[in-house]
Amino acid sequence: MNLLVKFNLLLVLIFALGFAGTAYFCDKVLEKNAKAEIVENARIMMEAALAVRAYTVSEIKPLLETQIKYVFRPQSVSAYAAINYFKKLQKTFPEYSYREAALNPTNPSDRATDWEADIFRDFQNSPDKKEIVIERNTAEGKYLVMARPMRVKDEGCLKCHSTVDAAPQTMLAIYGDANGFGWKMGDLVAAQIVSVPTQLPRQRAHTVYVAFMSSLAAIFVVGLIAINALLYFSVVRPVNRLSELASKVSLGQLEASDFEMRGKDEIAELSRSFARMKKSLVEAMKLLGS
Repeated sequence: MNLLVKFNLLLVLIFALGFAGTAYFCDKVLEKNAKAEIVENARIMMEAALAVRAYTVSEIKPLLETQIKYVFRPQSVSAYAAINYFKKLQKTFPEYSYREAALNPTNPSDRATDWEADIFRDFQNSPDKKEIVIERNTAEGKYLVMARPMRVKDEGCLKCHSTVDAAPQTMLAIYGDANGFGWKMGDLVAAQIVSVPTQLPRQRAHTVYVAFMSSLAAIFVVGLIAINALLYFSVVRPVNRLSELASKVSLGQLEASDFEMRGKDEIAELSRSFARMKKSLVEAMKLLGS
């Protein structure tokens, strides 16, 4: 096994170990960053919904208080505002969704599905829990789901939801008196749930991963070629020529032409040392011959 083969085997082994370690580390970092991006998107959606709810309560509801006595305006309901805000958003981003899921909703469309009901009960069983983050597999792909509990913190909510008798008649005319009542301060009444697709951030992470690892492999190949060329022209070829010259001299071919390299590196110094040795050997042979 010649020097180049040994050297290349060592380089390939070092690269393979480094490449595997880098691939593992890079994959973990990019996956972590992708998940952080997905969670951040979910939190932005959640805060946007809360902002719409707060704006509705402070700015819209007071303007419609008088009208509610005659005609119920769902626009005065913070949940209605937040849900419809996201419905408009879904026209541009259909993969994103926002729900205020309840087991006993005033509006039947807000009734929790099976998996949403599980989240609701989780909040019921763990009153101190402030947030739930899970991943769901659906027919459309993987989704990150973020949920927060919605509890009665404002006595204004009880005007419509404490008892049927206290609720505005105009509201009862639209939604009926079967659901959405019996609320008390501090009660868990719904789970605020946002669903964010995980495919796009993970696709971007995978694209970056492939590009980075491909670039690393390309750099290694170019580096390996460059190192092999340098090794061949600076070490292997000169050593081979010196070896051929040494073989000729050992066979008595003292007239063989010298091989000297220019430069100040070790191989050049070796070629000059060999030339001096050959010259000394020729002089010694002449003295013996005389």
